[in-house]
Amino acid sequence: MTSIVDTIFNYISFINIDTNILLLIAIVVPGLILFILMALNVMLSVYFERKVAAFMQDRLGPMEVGIFGFKGGKKFWGGIGQIFADTVKLLTKEDIMPANADKVLMLISPFIIVTGALLTFIGIPFTDGLIVSDFNIGILYVVAMSSVGVIGVILAGWSSNNKWSLYGAMRSAAQIISYEIPIGLTLLLVVIVCGSLQVSEIVAWQSENRWFILHSPFTFIAFFIFYISVVAETNRTPFDIPEAESELVAGWMTEFSGFKWSIFFMSEYANMLIVSLVASIVFLGGWLSPFTIFNIFPNSWLIFDGFYWGIFWLLIKAIFLVFVMMWFRWTFPRLRVDQLMYTCWKVFIPFSLANLFLVTIWELVFNYIRGLFS
Repeated sequence: MTSIVDTIFNYISFINIDTNILLLIAIVVPGLILFILMALNVMLSVYFERKVAAFMQDRLGPMEVGIFGFKGGKKFWGGIGQIFADTVKLLTKEDIMPANADKVLMLISPFIIVTGALLTFIGIPFTDGLIVSDFNIGILYVVAMSSVGVIGVILAGWSSNNKWSLYGAMRSAAQIISYEIPIGLTLLLVVIVCGSLQVSEIVAWQSENRWFILHSPFTFIAFFIFYISVVAETNRTPFDIPEAESELVAGWMTEFSGFKWSIFFMSEYANMLIVSLVASIVFLGGWLSPFTIFNIFPNSWLIFDGFYWGIFWLLIKAIFLVFVMMWFRWTFPRLRVDQLMYTCWKVFIPFSLANLFLVTIWELVFNYIRGLFS
């Protein structure tokens, strides 16, 4: 798979300037595009979540507020005016800094979190051939970069000089670090079967065989362990204990306002999209169309596969998983801290280890049987 950085570098290589400057341009351009996409993603995600909440709870605001005086009701544009109003409000709101806070750390902590999310996008393909940089250790890179945000969370909670912020930061650190273990074990299971850490190779394996969620009973269970764990890692309900309003005001974001608070918000929705894309790529065939699951369709149906169709299928799968996260928010009550840790350490991790062992046995047995009949 050719990366975007390599493509841009080759395209502008005829310019007679220093090679390092050309490489910097080839890196900065995709970075700016990804940042713009992250900003658009948060606007669309907030609108999407409000519409989901409005349908589930019969809210009026997200359904009725329109543009230029036109009410939308249950139509698509109902409530769309709130997006632009909130954007203007957050960008112009006064940025309050507590007198006894560590102002330097409080300033840089939101940008550490958003940088971690931005760097994670580098290793995620949107279709075959559309990736910023195709690492041969892509899955390992994505897991590593998605863990950077916890540093910013801890700094944000500690630098605020607020006990509620510190409690929220410590809870978030414990939660994210704990749930990274079942996530890593589940992805290791994928690597064992596919034999590669490269994201494009994992999708290629599913193209030649089957979607990973359908590979065996153990991979089917692994998908749900992975998905629930990433919901916990993104601090979404019912795992939003670090931001529990009834206990911690707003958790580690209590003392943040205005633009810095909007950066936290952008990072949260970016992480929701990232984990949904990873789940879609690893377990749901990535950019492959659903028709590839079955062999009963004629070859003419393959017109639904390709570069642009791949973007469509991957985004549809990811958007559905994001919708399920939003669905969870308005369905399940928040867990207690002990329930959160019990679910991770006494349920998900033992099941992940058992899955890892059983999938290994499954592969050995089926490879042996395949060898007998080949």
